[in-house]
Amino acid sequence: MHDKRIVELYWARDAEAIVQSGRKYGAYCFSVAKNILDNHEDAEECVNDTWLDAWNAMPPHRPNVLRMFFVKITRRICLDRWRRRTAQKRGSGEVPAVLEELADCIADESDVEEELIAKELAECIRAFLRTLPARECDIFLRRYFFTEPIAEISAGYGITNNHTAVILSRTRNKLKTYLAGEGYFNE
Repeated sequence: MHDKRIVELYWARDAEAIVQSGRKYGAYCFSVAKNILDNHEDAEECVNDTWLDAWNAMPPHRPNVLRMFFVKITRRICLDRWRRRTAQKRGSGEVPAVLEELADCIADESDVEEELIAKELAECIRAFLRTLPARECDIFLRRYFFTEPIAEISAGYGITNNHTAVILSRTRNKLKTYLAGEGYFNE
């Protein structure tokens, strides 16, 4: 089923929208959730919560890219769950590694509390990503947006884990320099 038709089902408040969403994007959202949470049951719950959040968001929201809309919801739900789960102990999965790798590039959450500054920072990062070659951008997004393990990314490109780690390191350094130039980070 086409995305436009699925969105129409949500707007018509037809429960078939959830069935079709799960059929088309369930495995993809589950993969993202599993990468973040490293727990099968939690990942399944988060994906189910994704459909509920999508149901509550449409209407009034009409997403342009349905896959990204679902992934954003899934990531938010999973990261919230991960934060709750790790409030007292450090969790497993890819999130700790991803956050540690990006720590030198992005300011602390306390520095970006205002929503306006956070939106400006997000747009700045999107602008940076548009400057990257396609492969470098894809590797960066797969690691830091979709939280894929380095081994999976490496296998997808047929390169070594070390090569992938070097690409990510160089891209983080470029991001750090770019953000410094935009006034978000002082070297």
